[in-house]
Amino acid sequence: MSGNEPANAANLGLSRRQWLTHWGIQGLAATAIIDLMSRDSRAADRSRPAPEEPHPLLPKVKRAIHINLVGGLSHVDSFDYRPELIARHGKSLVTDETPDTFNGKIGLLRKPDWRFAPRGQSGLMVSELFPHIARQADLITVVRSMTSESANHTPALFYANSGFQFNGFPSLGSWLSFGLGNESDDLPAFVVLPDQRGGPNGGASNWSSGFLPAEHQGVVFHGGAEPVRELFAPTPEGRSAEGEILGFIDSVNRRHAASGAGDSLLEARMRSYALAARMQLSVPETAAIDGETDETRELYGLNDPRCAEFGRRCLLARRLAERGVRFIQLFSGGPIAGSPRASWDAHENVSQNHGAEAVRIDKPVAALLADCHRRGLLDDTLILFTTEFGRTPFAQSEGNVAGPGRDHNRYGFSLWMAGGGLKPGVTYGSTDDIGWKAVEKPSTWHDFHATVLRLFGIDHTRLTYYHNGIERRLTNVHGEVMRDILA
Repeated sequence: MSGNEPANAANLGLSRRQWLTHWGIQGLAATAIIDLMSRDSRAADRSRPAPEEPHPLLPKVKRAIHINLVGGLSHVDSFDYRPELIARHGKSLVTDETPDTFNGKIGLLRKPDWRFAPRGQSGLMVSELFPHIARQADLITVVRSMTSESANHTPALFYANSGFQFNGFPSLGSWLSFGLGNESDDLPAFVVLPDQRGGPNGGASNWSSGFLPAEHQGVVFHGGAEPVRELFAPTPEGRSAEGEILGFIDSVNRRHAASGAGDSLLEARMRSYALAARMQLSVPETAAIDGETDETRELYGLNDPRCAEFGRRCLLARRLAERGVRFIQLFSGGPIAGSPRASWDAHENVSQNHGAEAVRIDKPVAALLADCHRRGLLDDTLILFTTEFGRTPFAQSEGNVAGPGRDHNRYGFSLWMAGGGLKPGVTYGSTDDIGWKAVEKPSTWHDFHATVLRLFGIDHTRLTYYHNGIERRLTNVHGEVMRDILA
């Protein structure tokens, strides 16, 4: 062997593990390299289930960052300007039907608590609830005609994430991981960044892989110095032994898999060990946001204790997207009960509840938009801003005085998107004059999911998985792409 010839296991006459030891590579780093070296042989393993070709179209985006507001954002106080609601403030709702709300207490019509104004060159109407996001109005596309099948938190959130009101169905992030795979060798395809105050109603079912192979479920990253808990052994001695321990476990697992058991959970666990090894090298660097410039830290609000927590998650989301993570999901709001509520569930007082929650996220979300735009990342990245349902244009109270809170509203609400393949600064659909029901281009979560998949270059009717005798898909047997918002 010449001095310039690269050394490898074969030309040294060593096994892979002996070769790694020869070069002083130990622990989980060795496991990571072994996994990468054996990837070609595993790709040919017919026992590993692979998705059918999802009939790719011309993709506009490669990845998505999903900001999910838990509890129900009031559209009539944020992105759906209804001047007739202002004119009819304090009057009764005139209707022949009983609105399907959560508490069923129908009060008087109530005007928004924040002033609306036209924003940017597009003139998009956004309220002062989100002053920073309003400055980025020319980058966003607002859907004002969303509807849901449920006015209850847990099934509505499941419906928004998976297209079904029950748990056990794969989430949007899992479908994208299954259909498109992972761009990164060192990070999961689907990462979840939950609110530090607690998980959303329904918990981990919101990012479940359901009946898809288990490797496609969301991986939770936490805030602080250790985003992935127990990624590292607690002692140096334990860390040095990890490679040998996992090597032994891997050999046992592979013998079991070769026996024909066909357990997707076992396959996912085996791959998770290898991914964990690679994450030991990648996660510390990805999470090291302290290395960002002072200007960037200020942009995301990291110096403001009111929004620093969400700002760190938004900045981490940008860094994960840059490193090839396919789908990053941030939750704003956790527990829906308590006083004050740690979510957007503004039954008691919209001004107090939404005012406090908006301060936590407004500056960071606007920073994420602006930062991705200036870096060119927004060209092939999709940013989603959703909530499970809206809130009623009437107060949640009884009597002849309009109360300060609003109930759940599944009949019409708003969300927005930004990024590649979309027409920015425009609106799609409309609610009625008071913001109660979607009347123009009413849209479902199936339509939303079909549109997101289309932006990724996927025909939503072709991305399927055979389960219990049914060819399942994210959009069930429904869904129409919102073509009017596509560029």
